[in-house]
Amino acid sequence: MATGSPNKGDGPKKPMAVWAITPNGQKLGIRICSGIGKADLFISEKIENGPETGKPSYPLGRPENINIFSSLSREIKRRFQRYEKHVFIFSTGIAVRMISPLLQSKLADPAVVVIDDQGNHVISLISGHLGGANELARDLARRIQANPVITTATDVNQLPSIDMIAKRCNLFIETPENIKRINMAFLTDKKILLKDPGSFIRKAIPKKFLLEDETDKEVPRIHCSWKTEKVSRETMILRPRVLSIGMGCNRNTPFEIIRDFFNAIMAGENLSLDSLVSIATTEIKKDEKGLLRLSETLGVPIKFYDKTSLNSVKTIENPSKMVEKHLGVKSVCEAAAILAANNGKLIVPKKKNRDVTLAVALEI
Repeated sequence: MATGSPNKGDGPKKPMAVWAITPNGQKLGIRICSGIGKADLFISEKIENGPETGKPSYPLGRPENINIFSSLSREIKRRFQRYEKHVFIFSTGIAVRMISPLLQSKLADPAVVVIDDQGNHVISLISGHLGGANELARDLARRIQANPVITTATDVNQLPSIDMIAKRCNLFIETPENIKRINMAFLTDKKILLKDPGSFIRKAIPKKFLLEDETDKEVPRIHCSWKTEKVSRETMILRPRVLSIGMGCNRNTPFEIIRDFFNAIMAGENLSLDSLVSIATTEIKKDEKGLLRLSETLGVPIKFYDKTSLNSVKTIENPSKMVEKHLGVKSVCEAAAILAANNGKLIVPKKKNRDVTLAVALEI
């Protein structure tokens, strides 16, 4: 799994923060938050208690979603990565100066939209595609009857963008540095070579951009698969989230043994960690520390199934009389993997060492 992936393991973020530093901005912020819901409003103490505006009137007391700050830069720094989206009701210049030291990457940065305090323009500033700033700017512009300002080239030229296609198709972008290469091909009307054996993305890309076969190394390429293989550094790698791991283990098996066996099987079977959706096992392992830690380390949920559910699976390949004797089920790892993959296809039948069993299923 790519280091620092925002797709997994980063914990939940709050939906949206709206920021105001002027009286008109405060009024507009309250209007936006009232219309959208699930948004927190941050207001400068200079206007909250300012003599020029008087104290705001909150008939039922100050709403819980309204926060007062003394230092804009300090508060934005503290809150920036805690929200999926930010709406700044002040100048673009202030916004740029505030957030520039906080930016990480287009995969990790929250969406940032800027609105002037008269509500004339709604500008998509950061994370227009993956973060949803373009969509948010259009939505807010409709709500307050403003002009949406979108500057991403694919949008203004009414062309597809590979990052938005990947988002819609629920694909993990493993090589975000190559987004611009594919989008530039769309912008310059060049064809790309797509390897997509599972047809996860093919239908989402207009046919006019697709080559059936090409040996020219300079042709932009996309590799979309849950299988790992060697590709050029310039290749756009997309990972469909379709793999579920079923696991069983002896009681109190150390985390390191479980992790090393898991890593060995994934590497040996050429399976991408970025395609992993969940781990699954029997409900009697709800307190198995090694499995719980593996789930936490990988940033994917762990699912637990009871005997009835596990025994309902008819496509297991390696039933175990020993497991059935002690647990009352014919299979743990294979059955759990198949169930977690929504009754998918078993692609790695049970593997085992002294302490751990593992199987992999593909959601189809």
